[in-house]
Amino acid sequence: MTGEPLDTGLAAAQEALVRAIAAGGPLPPGFDPAGVAAAARSILYKRAGDVARTWPALAASYGTSWKETYAGWAAGRPTHGSIRDAWDFARQHAAELSAEAVRELALTEARWSYDGNGEPRRRRAAVRRVPGGLAVQIMGRARLIGPAARR
Repeated sequence: MTGEPLDTGLAAAQEALVRAIAAGGPLPPGFDPAGVAAAARSILYKRAGDVARTWPALAASYGTSWKETYAGWAAGRPTHGSIRDAWDFARQHAAELSAEAVRELALTEARWSYDGNGEPRRRRAAVRRVPGGLAVQIMGRARLIGPAARR
């Protein structure tokens, strides 16, 4: 640290700007609304790309509308990382997902325990229903059983 006094006004403006861009907070005075909106949209699209790399079947469920759909959901929500964000999105949109995305969610839920608040924790064993079969996880190995496994 340089020993120079902290400009609390600048720090507060920077914090408000970050909140406006990343978490849908109000626009602080003195900033260009169009520029801040473009930056916020860019970050939401980046988050959508991160989620798509983490949960590809989830993103594929929405095809070309994925980025817009995810950005609409994520706007105003601070990120908790791509894994938890994908999981929260998938749970809230389970009725709309493709069979592949439902299997992706079921396998993840067989491997991990996540209550929507804390960090996910590994499970020792679990069984989840999926279209056409079961997702089973025992001792760190998750598998699909039934006709769904052949797809």
